[in-house]
Amino acid sequence: MESVVAETTEVASHSVSFVAVALVIAVAAIAGIAFLWLRQPPLVGFILAGVLLGPTGFKLIENSESVAFLGEMGVVMLLFFIGMELSIRAFVMSLRQALLVVCGQLVSAMALAAIIGALVHASPREMIILGFVIAMSSTVVAMKMLDEMGVLRGDAGRIAVGVLIAQDIAVVPMLIFESSFGGAGFDVTSTVLKVLVAVGLMAGLLWYFGRYGKLKVPFADRLEDKVELLALGALALCFGAAALTGVAGLSPAYGAFLAGICVGNSTLRSRIIPVIEPIQSVLLVIFFLSIGLLIDLGYIWDKLFTVLFAAIAIVAAKSVLNVMLLRWTGSSPQTALVAGLSMAQVGEFSFVLAAAGLAAGALGEDLYRLVIAVTAISLLVSPVWVSVMRRLQSMAQEGLESYRKALAIAYADELQEVGRGRAEIALRVAAFRARITAFRMAHHERRAVRQARKRDSEGK
Repeated sequence: MESVVAETTEVASHSVSFVAVALVIAVAAIAGIAFLWLRQPPLVGFILAGVLLGPTGFKLIENSESVAFLGEMGVVMLLFFIGMELSIRAFVMSLRQALLVVCGQLVSAMALAAIIGALVHASPREMIILGFVIAMSSTVVAMKMLDEMGVLRGDAGRIAVGVLIAQDIAVVPMLIFESSFGGAGFDVTSTVLKVLVAVGLMAGLLWYFGRYGKLKVPFADRLEDKVELLALGALALCFGAAALTGVAGLSPAYGAFLAGICVGNSTLRSRIIPVIEPIQSVLLVIFFLSIGLLIDLGYIWDKLFTVLFAAIAIVAAKSVLNVMLLRWTGSSPQTALVAGLSMAQVGEFSFVLAAAGLAAGALGEDLYRLVIAVTAISLLVSPVWVSVMRRLQSMAQEGLESYRKALAIAYADELQEVGRGRAEIALRVAAFRARITAFRMAHHERRAVRQARKRDSEGK
């Protein structure tokens, strides 16, 4: 009897948990649509849904382990999809500048991490992990903003995507370093060997596909119309490669990225991408939901000044440094501005790096919560930050003499829309007045006709 009761209780708890997860996903979908209507990235709505309904919000979901696991799958799928979309020719063309910019970003991030780490009394290992976190930018957010500005296919988009892909590739050695932080000591030989293997595999694939072109898939003509087999085969390749590199001591996400490059340079690329994209999108939504569930509102409130200072300092410093690095490596001022500002936020892989540091015992709980809070805030304010910084740059280019002129130039589009609105309102008011005047004249004419008829009838 007790076993039956226990089983019934367990089934009920699972059903409640399932209902809670379903409700959170529904709220996330509504929030994503709302932010899309507001012309903001939907992922901001996904994060906010996780915050509001998570352990520190309304506590609809108090145990986020399952959601976090699905979120990690979302990261693996993200790198798999980035690998499929990677144009090797375009990436090689921008490789030199991308590598120089990423190296400069990493050095700058380490300096900034040392300053922040000294303020919060972090250890050297924690400062290194914090530097890794700060160096990352969000591929999803940056590409979305560049696409909405209409420059994703231009010079700014090409350079920004090259830098973002180089950052995503750099995640692999970063994760290898972090995993080596665990335990009693740091094994330099093993770490360097893993990094060399990872770089060698990447260089080998780039060389092969750059020289020999497409990879021919056996029985491609029979598979191209089988949607279920294409989806199953692509997922098997993605997670199989991720499992192999994970067992080998490399990052699972790295294996997924290599598998994506193979699929993207195969004869079935155009058939697999439309099949995989919806699955990847769903897992990414769950990933951003898991970010919201990880945010500790109580910690943010208790450390509000520290969190806001770190977020503002990081976003501002990355904005300036990104633009400077792009200018120094040969980009035009406008291209450097747009591409640099699009990468000012802290990226989604920062959550993965922070979680890996926490799991290895190299990152403390308080610093981990600070990283989560700062990363989430930078993602939330990134669209607004880009808009403000572009306006400031337009003001600086004009050599302004007064605040009124500065505001007039910065908000020229809005003022033009207001002017159009005022002109339209004036026309409508004039038309309304004309109608009233015509109505009054018609009323007076009818009244005069009635009075004339009345006088005629009385005279008779």
